[in-house]
Amino acid sequence: DFMKKHGIATAAYGNFTNYEQAWAFIENASFDVVIKASGLAAGKGVLIPKTKSEALDALKSVMVDREFGSAGDEVVIEELLVGQEISVLTLSDGYTVTSFPAAQDHKRAYDNDEGPNTGGMGAYAPAPVATPELLKTIHETVLQPSIDGMRRDGFPFVGCLFTGFMLTADGPKVLEYNCRFGDPETEVVLPLLDDSCDLAEVFLAAAEGRLDAVPLCFKNGYAATVVMASEGYPGSYPKGRTITFEQAPENTQVFHAGTKGDGGAVVTSGGRVLTVTGVSDSLQGALDRAYSCVNTVKFEGGFYRSDIGFRAIEYLHKAAERKQGLSYADAGVDIDAGNRLVDLIKPIVKATRRSGTDSDIGGFGGVFDLKATGYKDPVLVSATDGVGTKLKIAHEMEIHDTVGIDLVAMQVNDIIVQGAEPLFFLDYYACGHLDVEATRDFVKGVADGCLQSGCALIGGETAEMPGLYAKGDYDVAGFAVGAVERSEILPRVDEIQAGDVLVGLASSGIHSNGFSLVRKVVAHAGLDFHSPCPWAAGKSVGEALLTPTRIYVKPLLPLVHGRLVKGMAHITGGGFTDNVPRVLPKSVCAEIDASAWELPAVFKWIKQAGSIAADEMARTFNCGIGMVMVVAKADVDTVLKALAASGEQAYVVGQLKAASGAEQGTATVSNTSDW
Repeated sequence: DFMKKHGIATAAYGNFTNYEQAWAFIENASFDVVIKASGLAAGKGVLIPKTKSEALDALKSVMVDREFGSAGDEVVIEELLVGQEISVLTLSDGYTVTSFPAAQDHKRAYDNDEGPNTGGMGAYAPAPVATPELLKTIHETVLQPSIDGMRRDGFPFVGCLFTGFMLTADGPKVLEYNCRFGDPETEVVLPLLDDSCDLAEVFLAAAEGRLDAVPLCFKNGYAATVVMASEGYPGSYPKGRTITFEQAPENTQVFHAGTKGDGGAVVTSGGRVLTVTGVSDSLQGALDRAYSCVNTVKFEGGFYRSDIGFRAIEYLHKAAERKQGLSYADAGVDIDAGNRLVDLIKPIVKATRRSGTDSDIGGFGGVFDLKATGYKDPVLVSATDGVGTKLKIAHEMEIHDTVGIDLVAMQVNDIIVQGAEPLFFLDYYACGHLDVEATRDFVKGVADGCLQSGCALIGGETAEMPGLYAKGDYDVAGFAVGAVERSEILPRVDEIQAGDVLVGLASSGIHSNGFSLVRKVVAHAGLDFHSPCPWAAGKSVGEALLTPTRIYVKPLLPLVHGRLVKGMAHITGGGFTDNVPRVLPKSVCAEIDASAWELPAVFKWIKQAGSIAADEMARTFNCGIGMVMVVAKADVDTVLKALAASGEQAYVVGQLKAASGAEQGTATVSNTSDW
């Protein structure tokens, strides 16, 4: 919940103290999982099962068999993320954060990452994969927000925050936090401290709230650490075996862990016995020095991994090869991520197929067969629009599917007011960095909107434009085409006359217009989008505001075909006073009675919190009515019954009157004092 509240990227997860609930979570999960004992478990409380059956067995070992004792009272079950891992140790005084070089460790007991999980068999720093750009992103999107979030939640953190990251295709995601220095990461980053840096002084500055006044400086070079373990580790292991030490090579250190003194000798007393660190100008040099030092230490049954740093060495070799020429990825555009996205959304898009479509996405253009729809004398109707600054809320809340529905709704609701049936849709998604999961969620929302309106999603464009958009930001646009028989085009202006009735369809909320003012009101009220919602219990402000735009196509098409509607106005930006006149002849004016429906709670709150005049509300928002229809008086009952049968809430909201002079073709709203 902390991660979601403060917008910090992590895996899908659940926290459990109840074994049956945790078992059900794993059983129903659509992804591979990681199981973590919430308490201290000697560095071994993270289990990575390969199958669902293994996951359920692992859960039982932690919560029922108590393999880690009280550390298993609570477990965290997370989605298994794929990528390289790094660890970052960060000092904080509650406000300022400053980090040690990023490290990578090796968890498996044996070479080639085989064998059981351990507390760590070796590490190296700085991890080459942790580029300056990546570390800047981690600082800005995880470390500083974590410290700020804890302080704002009333739990300021002073000390060392150990954060584990998975470097996924969508950017760094948090695997875990620990409020301590880690092992063996500590033994690999401390030797990199510059000789001018007094660590005790840094600790004191953190404790006294002045960390920004003391520099944390490091040498230009690398450190590598190799763990020497007792035979049997991480299972049961013997103790009391004598350790002998020869002269350690230059620029190496031996850290004692599982050792003790015994009559003048040093003997083993733990699983991970010693940690041997070497420092050099190059990573390979640091590894060579560490292993040279390992060879000076002997104890019976001792073992260690001989391949520490193999991933980093491979990475550095590949990086050296890449330096021969720049790639599109070097400019910030990930073609592979784009291809992964296409593969992910193909089944989502396929679900929107309808008559007239039979091709998959990925071609140069979307194909639609108009003849297959059965129209005899069709006229095409097109629309294009965006979602506006409602996207700012989606960005902050990291909820992306609802704005996909909004995007479709803005187009298809405009098309239905012409009497047309939406046939196909294309979307445009522009971003600074392609977050595959967020984009997939957005496209899923677009597909949901297409299904609600009966149109096919036949293509689109995803544009990754680093430098134009900030990371995490995106903008969207939609393009829809519909068809209507020439004889059914709306509005039928020549039939609209005084005495006709205005029927309004309830909106689902603010829809997709007026959000620049809404965001201003939220800030003016001293709230943010994570605050509890004043008008919708159980939701945050952001969740409530992201309620998607209602799509009116399916309930209205039968009325159009039955010639029961003379004209319609989609109530978007401009409210009633700007949109209703767009369908009226000059001979009439519209009188809308605001007392005909109750102003929804969200609009009451906006009006009150922003001290917004009723007239301003009526020309900015839909105020609870998303669509207005012009209906002959004799057809009103039939229309209301048909809409009710379709699940729509409809109201008689006004009428048309003969007009002259300045009233011609206008719309006014009366009785707004009821708001």
